[in-house]
Amino acid sequence: MNVLERLSFFASLYDVHDHPERGMWLLYITVLLLAALVYRLGFARRLPLLKNVIIYGLLALGCTILTFFAVFLPVAEGLAVAALVLIIYKIRLRQAKEGER
Repeated sequence: MNVLERLSFFASLYDVHDHPERGMWLLYITVLLLAALVYRLGFARRLPLLKNVIIYGLLALGCTILTFFAVFLPVAEGLAVAALVLIIYKIRLRQAKEGER
């Protein structure tokens, strides 16, 4: 079985198979940014600065594990779809609130 056929979209886009160090860093940054966006759009509340730093630090730690899964599984792709759905939800919610006025 060919490993190149099993790579996820972002892993093959970032050439993880040819340039593993650069590709994994790019994949990690992608997963981290998408996870932070999904957290911010769907779950974030107003918190003090120190609590936000702790939450985003733990999110970054968790994304290191997710990055290893993202090489062969569609982790980043799922986060991108979740972010897109949450963006559409927020836009529709804002339109509904403006329509009530």
